[in-house]
This record gives sequence, structure tokens and C-alpha cells, in this order.
Amino acid sequence: MAINTAIPQYRHDIYSTDAILDPYPHYAELRALGPAVWLPRHRAYAISRYADCKAVLLDDETFISGDGVALNPIANRIGRGTTLSSDGDEHANKRSIIAHRLTPRALRSMTDTVERLAEQVVESAMTKPLVDGVGDLASALPLSVVPDLVGWPVEGRDDLLRWAGATFDSLGPINKHSIGATKAAVEMLAFSRRVVRDRTVLDGSMGHDILAAADEGRIEISQCPALMVDYLAPSLDTTIGAISSALYLFAQHPDQWQALRKNLDLIPNAINEVVRIQSPLRAFSRRTSRETVIAGTAIPARARVLVLYASANRDHREWHDPDTFDITRDAARQLGFGSGTHGCAGQGLARLETRAILRALARRVERIESAGTPKWSVNNIIHRLEHLPLELVPTKGTLP
Repeated sequence: MAINTAIPQYRHDIYSTDAILDPYPHYAELRALGPAVWLPRHRAYAISRYADCKAVLLDDETFISGDGVALNPIANRIGRGTTLSSDGDEHANKRSIIAHRLTPRALRSMTDTVERLAEQVVESAMTKPLVDGVGDLASALPLSVVPDLVGWPVEGRDDLLRWAGATFDSLGPINKHSIGATKAAVEMLAFSRRVVRDRTVLDGSMGHDILAAADEGRIEISQCPALMVDYLAPSLDTTIGAISSALYLFAQHPDQWQALRKNLDLIPNAINEVVRIQSPLRAFSRRTSRETVIAGTAIPARARVLVLYASANRDHREWHDPDTFDITRDAARQLGFGSGTHGCAGQGLARLETRAILRALARRVERIESAGTPKWSVNNIIHRLEHLPLELVPTKGTLP
């Protein structure tokens, strides 16, 4: 592949540990350099501005996912057969197998259950003088909901968070993070293969639908393990990232918490703003199927482009005062859940769970206060907290 020497280059490693922990200065430099910036370390074009990222995501014929969305060939080879790494009719067919479980109507049928579980999670947290916003709140609800929906066997759930995080981490470039994650990611896929082989999925679950589709000849049985993982891992980590980031932001911005408590109708808007300013997904890549142009910059065929969702969501060209957390902002167009054909299929469930937790907290918690130094997870793809020490100061009464 010939490199366009007129395109600016950025030689810093945006996947170093320091850059993972504080990526936003790097993203700002990339946006300032141009619409497409060559990353020589990763042999990819970084797309960092909002309008350009959205255009790439909406053009799935030019910017394809079928050659993988990772920045390393090993992960792209392992990822073959997943919904994430497919295009066109193949992608539509795989997505249709589970789509009925994620429709607004299907999610409405789950609302009472999710809200009841959220109330239980918050009630349990309120009994403690200090809580870990990740372990006690952000992880507790998704771990109560998602494995049952997917149909994951009960005996295989202890390692789910470790496996899910590793599955994402392995999709970065070949670095110490992805190499260290490979073993756990392979463990998750191996366990999923056993689940499919032994047919130990829960009856009436998404996994049951996947096996039924194989029995009917709609997909190959060999594709089932990857499809099981395809929805389980993202539905856990992205939701945990959104909920924990919301808690972190409200602890840092007590005025925003009071605004939300006074007007619970702001919760859906607040979720969009949380996902905008602390995007749970950093970036995925695409491969160009032909020569193309991004905002006047020529990109060759077979090039790998890196779509930086988290950068797009802080682009001053699109957002007024983008580094400020404002739950009254209209952030519905944020790209934290992707966009287009490959937009996150489980985002409705993620919103439902996040809304349920915030509503339950708003009824019981006057203030969310920091009780220690937060620790961010070091992961090539997922942006989320690992530990978040908090004090939940209870209200004197309960909101209706």
C-alpha cells in the first residue's frame, strides 16, 4: 500500500499506557493535524474529527469491517465470523438472529425486572459507609442481567469480567496490553465452544436462538461460539463503563447531580452526555475497499483507518465547550455507541440499565462524593474505571 506523503503524521503511540490513561491531549493534536493522520507505529490513518468519523461509519461499503476491526492481524483472524467483523448480507443475517431480543418492545418487557434489580443493587450499596462505584454499582446490575439474556451457564460466570475486558484489549495493536490479554480472550472463546458443543445455554435465551439458527441452517455451527461472545463481552464492558463514568462525573460535578435529582426527565439526556464525554469505546478500525477521499484527503484502497469515537465526541467543531460535562446539552448525536450498520446493537439495554441505576440513586442519594483516588483500567479499546471509591450521602426523604 502506497503512503500519501502529503498526509500529516503523528509518531506518538496513542496506545501506550500513559496515552490510554490520558488520551485526550493526543486526540486534540490529531484533530488539529487534519482529517486523516498517518500513524506510522500502527500503519493506519487516524480519523479523529466528528464529521469525518460519522461519514466513515455510515459508508460501510467503502469502509468495511469484514477484514476485522482490530489493529493487529492475529485478532482480526480470530474475530472472523463475528457480527463485529462482517459486512453486508452476512452481517445482517447474523444480527437478525438476536435482533428481536434487543428491540424497544423486547426491552420494555424487561424494564420492570431491570428496575427491580437496580433498586436491589442500590439498596445494598446504601448499607455500606463507602462503596466501590465499579464493583458495588456499575458491575452489579449488568452481571445480573446480561448473562441470563445471553444464556451463559451459571458455572461459567466467575471469569466473565476478566474475559470480556481481555477480549476487547486484544483488539488493539500488538503491544504488551493485547499480548497480555490474549490468553484470557482465548479462554473465553474456548469456554464458549464448550457451551455450544454441550448445548448448556439457558433455555429461551439469546444463546438458545443462536443454536436454533445453526440447527435451521441459517448459520454454521462453527460460528456459534464467536456469536455468543460477540454480544456478551460488549454488553458487559460498555454498560459498566457508562454507569461507572456517570458516577465519577456526578461526584466531580455535584451541581449536575442536583439538576438531575430535581428533574429525572433529564436522565436519558444525561446518559448521552456521559457517553459523549467519557466514551466507553475508544476506537475501532476499518479497511478501505477502494480508493476514497476523507474531507479532501486521498486514502488508498486496502488502507486501515482508525475511527476514534472518543475523539469525535470531544471535537470543538461539533460541540460547544466539549470538555465540559453538561447534562442539559443535546448530546443525542454522540458516537459513543457507534453509528450506522455497525452501531451497537445492545445500546438500548445499556441505556435501560444505566437509567435504572441513576433513577434508583437519585431517589435515595443526596450527594455522590469521592472517597479516594479513582483507578482507570488500562485497556486498548475499553475506556472505563477499574475502581471508584465513593460515599453515597443519603437523602432525608425519598423522591417520588
